[in-house]
Amino acid sequence: MSEAPAAPQAVSADRIGLLLKPPQPRAGWRLVPARVGAMCTVELQKLRHDRTELYTRAVQPALWLLIFGQTFTRIKAIPTDGIPYIDYLAPGIIAQSAMFIAIFYGIQIIWERDAGILNKLLVTPTPRSALITGKAFAAGVKSLVQTVVVILIAAVLGVALTWNPLKLLGVAAVVVLGSAFFSCLSMTIAGIVLSRDRLMGFGQAITMPLFFGSNALYPLSVMPGWLQAVSKVNPLSYQVDALRGLLLGTPDHLALDFAVLFVAAALGIAAASSLLGRLAR
Repeated sequence: MSEAPAAPQAVSADRIGLLLKPPQPRAGWRLVPARVGAMCTVELQKLRHDRTELYTRAVQPALWLLIFGQTFTRIKAIPTDGIPYIDYLAPGIIAQSAMFIAIFYGIQIIWERDAGILNKLLVTPTPRSALITGKAFAAGVKSLVQTVVVILIAAVLGVALTWNPLKLLGVAAVVVLGSAFFSCLSMTIAGIVLSRDRLMGFGQAITMPLFFGSNALYPLSVMPGWLQAVSKVNPLSYQVDALRGLLLGTPDHLALDFAVLFVAAALGIAAASSLLGRLAR
């Protein structure tokens, strides 16, 4: 005789509820860490598969430190309160190299729009602010890699930088926040101009004023009054000030610097998020 068929397994009330009503999607705030992590992973994979950009971007900061830094250290033309000028310059070059990576980040989002990737991302449940935040902190990851390269070059040249792990973590946070702001500035401009060529023009037009209008090359005391006013509203100045305080131990205003960079990054994310839909149209 054949065995009697097994009795059907009882289905719990919870499973019946899931069949009748699908689970609610996760709230937007829960998607932000996942999106940030995914974007950062993508950028690290790009660097792992193609290190050409890393090597080429290391040339400019190396030249600044080798030529500009060592020359002005010899002539002692800029007052730095007894610090060798090349030491004074190194944090400014770290901030500059991170800004140069982030300020053209809008080109990537325009390329994603042209390739149809951006529209696909916008139809997912992921909030626009999460997409922008992920891209902003992905720019921070790329800038961190560049920061390590510049610090190693500076160490080879004899720059007296700190190796305190806690202070280096603070350096990483400063670089990420600064890069997040400048990448969001780039994506905001992309949402306005809607063209890669126009964005390249705007990026080239604002990078040098941002750099020379900060305290990266010289202290505020030697600037004319109007340039001091520009420097005080320039987020790059606060980034450089925090980097000098952490890496060199100079007098700093870390609480103010971090607050300005955090607020600037938050405002940048909000501005870029509001223009993301216009960019995708």
